[in-house]
Amino acid sequence: MYGKFKEHLQNELLEIKNAGLFKEERIITSPQDAVIKVSSGEEVLNFCANNYLGLSNHPELIGAAKETMDNRGFGMSSVRFICGTQDIHKTLEKKIAEFFGTDDTILYAAAFDANGGVFEPLLTSEDAIISDSLNHASIIDGVRLCKAQRYRYNNADMEDLEQQLKAAQSQRFRIIVSDGVFSMDGNVAPVDKMLELANKYDAMVMIDECHSAGVVGKTGRGVTELFNVRGELDIITGTLGKAFGGAVGGFTTGRKEIIEMLRQRSRPYLFSNSLPPSVIGAGIRMFDMMSETTELQDRLHRNTDHFIKEMKSAGFDIKPTSSAICAVMLYDAKLSQEFAAKLLSEGIYVIGFYYPVVPKGEARIRVQLSAAHEARHLDKAIKAFKKVGKELGVI
Repeated sequence: MYGKFKEHLQNELLEIKNAGLFKEERIITSPQDAVIKVSSGEEVLNFCANNYLGLSNHPELIGAAKETMDNRGFGMSSVRFICGTQDIHKTLEKKIAEFFGTDDTILYAAAFDANGGVFEPLLTSEDAIISDSLNHASIIDGVRLCKAQRYRYNNADMEDLEQQLKAAQSQRFRIIVSDGVFSMDGNVAPVDKMLELANKYDAMVMIDECHSAGVVGKTGRGVTELFNVRGELDIITGTLGKAFGGAVGGFTTGRKEIIEMLRQRSRPYLFSNSLPPSVIGAGIRMFDMMSETTELQDRLHRNTDHFIKEMKSAGFDIKPTSSAICAVMLYDAKLSQEFAAKLLSEGIYVIGFYYPVVPKGEARIRVQLSAAHEARHLDKAIKAFKKVGKELGVI
């Protein structure tokens, strides 16, 4: 049988390559940072990591991880409810709840697991999930695992959301689900208006803060800080793998009873190993740092404002953004790959995104700014974008 299946896969892969959609993995031979070394030996400027606060290689987090490993060991070899819970796991959960102004927190191996494990334990076929059309794949998969009725509204379109809420009134419980910052466009969900509609139509609200926590809001506390609605969301999911250190680990934080039910019935939590001590120790130190100063957030906001202003002035088509994500629209998949390859030859590491990661005809270069970037890094990147943009007739 595999001979036939192998031929089928080879043909599929060839079609992907011929369409210019094949994804190559570039190899990095250095720590994650603003400047990285690739397998060719070259040093390049990195503008495509989720390393928003520049913490992925921060000495304080590395030190905290090493110290915790010495004191608590390398791995847990267990799920949480058997013998996988150390005191430090509870400490980190408490710090996350304090950071977001919520009741309690539950940790997962990844944010994909947090979103995958949140709906099925809480909702049944009697209930309704109203989901933004551009929500992350992990939310989509989590919704698929649940038997609740599904409604979808156009991205950040509050009129359409209201129509879906009206249509869902016959269901028992309703929950509105949205990314806080949409990872491919960089726009922020209008959470204040979502809460108004939720109150009007008797619904709960869940926000995925993976690309917004640490980034938006004066102190990086995410969309609830940005819209001054701290403590009003029912569920927040997020990650330790982006702004918060860039390692692994996800979390769900929110209402006390919701978190308690997830501890009892959320399958990714019940059947996955507990996060290793080193990740927990670094996470604790990271949240302490976030509470001590806004230096990193301030630098990130300055970098983002400068880069986007200069790129728009140069004539690039930039998606409206209120985050650290700058989507440079090229629309053509092959062009996005060629553009990224030429930028790499200029010492700028970015990736072209195209279908199925983004809709067909919406190919782009997604630039992600970081607090680790210096002014000279930004200016070099802008100069390279202008050069390649003119060569390829984009500007």
